[in-house]
Amino acid sequence: MKLFFYASLLLITGNLYAQQAEIIITNGKISTLNRAQPEVQAVAIANHKVLKTGTNEVILRLKGKNTQVINANGRRVIPGLFDSHLHVIRGGRFYNTELRWDGVTTLKRALQMLREQAQRTPAGQWVRVVGGWNEYQFAEKRLPTLEEINEATGNVPTFILYLYGKAWLNKAGIERLNITGDTPNPPQGLIQKDTQGNPTGLLVAEPNAFILYSTLAKLPTLSKAEEINSTLQYMTELNRLGVTAVMDAGGGFQNFPDDYSITDALNKEGKITVRLPYFLFAQKKGAELNDYTKWIGMVNLEAYDHNSVDYHVEGGGENLVADGADFENFLFPRPELPATMEPNLKAVISLLVKNKWPFRLHATYNESISRFLNVIEAVNKETPLNGLVWFFDHAETVSEENLQRIKALGGGIALQHRMAYQGESFIQRYGTKPALASPPVKRILELGIPTGLGTDGTRVASYNPWIALYWITSGKTIGGTQVMAKENTLDRATALQLFTYGGYNLIKASGKGKIQPGYAADMVVLDQDYFAVEEEKIKSITSVMTIVDGKVVYAADAYKNVGPAPIDVIPSWSPVKYFGGYQSK
Repeated sequence: MKLFFYASLLLITGNLYAQQAEIIITNGKISTLNRAQPEVQAVAIANHKVLKTGTNEVILRLKGKNTQVINANGRRVIPGLFDSHLHVIRGGRFYNTELRWDGVTTLKRALQMLREQAQRTPAGQWVRVVGGWNEYQFAEKRLPTLEEINEATGNVPTFILYLYGKAWLNKAGIERLNITGDTPNPPQGLIQKDTQGNPTGLLVAEPNAFILYSTLAKLPTLSKAEEINSTLQYMTELNRLGVTAVMDAGGGFQNFPDDYSITDALNKEGKITVRLPYFLFAQKKGAELNDYTKWIGMVNLEAYDHNSVDYHVEGGGENLVADGADFENFLFPRPELPATMEPNLKAVISLLVKNKWPFRLHATYNESISRFLNVIEAVNKETPLNGLVWFFDHAETVSEENLQRIKALGGGIALQHRMAYQGESFIQRYGTKPALASPPVKRILELGIPTGLGTDGTRVASYNPWIALYWITSGKTIGGTQVMAKENTLDRATALQLFTYGGYNLIKASGKGKIQPGYAADMVVLDQDYFAVEEEKIKSITSVMTIVDGKVVYAADAYKNVGPAPIDVIPSWSPVKYFGGYQSK
């Protein structure tokens, strides 16, 4: 009897001990996204998960002698943001080399940054501005001229990327790459020349971005130690903006497995600070089927370390075949995909479906989506999808008919804020009316199609998730143009759902994206109340504390003492060391 009593006491004591929290956040306006308990005052975290939510009084009962209690002081707390389309593995390798114009408010300031960075960039390296901006964000409402770029940078080679449309090389950059009047134009690209036949420095995608990305790929890389530091800095920047998870979409010139060695190493050391499922992006035209056959033989989708922060291969895409590249360069007409697209795409998708590999597919234009769906439907007849995860990325001009076809096939759509950066260009080419529902967000949700929200950073749009949330709730571009119809925009709560558990629904992953007992402990304490600030201030929201998998990975201001100390930026000339990432002036 005594033995039974002591065993029972031990069991009860053990259960009580197991219920003690590791972290408690009190005095918050905590948006749980749990319908049963949508807003609470406090949350307890233990064993990487949300233990309990409720009032301060209830949650503080879970405090133990080792519990860390953090006072939110009335701040808004939300689930961690999940960017369902970002190129973070590739972007991380180059982040420390890049001067970011994201968020800069005047061209004068942008050129001054260019001038300062040119003065500190050492011989052998380049100044590079790689996406995330456009002229409409500047008070001057214009692009820099080649004369201004050359004046600011002098003899330091410089590359500036503008959306998917064009890039500028300064005179030193032209010389470094040995581009002359005799250098041939690549397919669907233009090296602009003056009346004397000499290259001006302007590179134009007509409409394929290969000329831009292949030129960028020729620029010098960082050392391995610097790439590791660069990736850590970039993940910290994402944490600063409240991002706790990323669905990585691969990207051009991001080769598997070689170019994944940095994140592989960081994962083994437990240093990755975002959940990071990633897709494998076909690189070489004509070799796509061979690549996916090889990768399927190399990778077991289920054999990743479940104790890691979700770092694993998720599937194939967003590029499956080069013939399917319908770049949204709105400076030029829609590209007509070749007749070889269908058989090439069918071979790859058939292979993926037979091996139960999820896939995603870049698709801007409805015309392309129609043809892609023809292929997917044909594959489905031969090898039923049977609930396999698949989705389109972008889908700006998708039609009602094609939405119905996507739904019938069990597909999803990953949306991004590219129209916040290219809305004016879209209107100039296609007019105001087509832009009003590009993409048709409300209709997609009405049909119950799984939907996630993201950014498509870093080379076209910015990686800042709050710009996406601003765009989808206001309908405005970063330049203030009303591009999306107000009746097509979302309320703030629905938008937040798409940027949290919406991404997990897209890949049928449960237990993440909400502040709910049993869910992964990913959450963010905001510097401003997303649900209360005026519309324009949504763009400037940041985190003061970010928790991933139950661990504080970023903390600022009054919370600095509860988070990790920042690491020094290397190399010493890095623009990130002097300007940081997303700009605020």
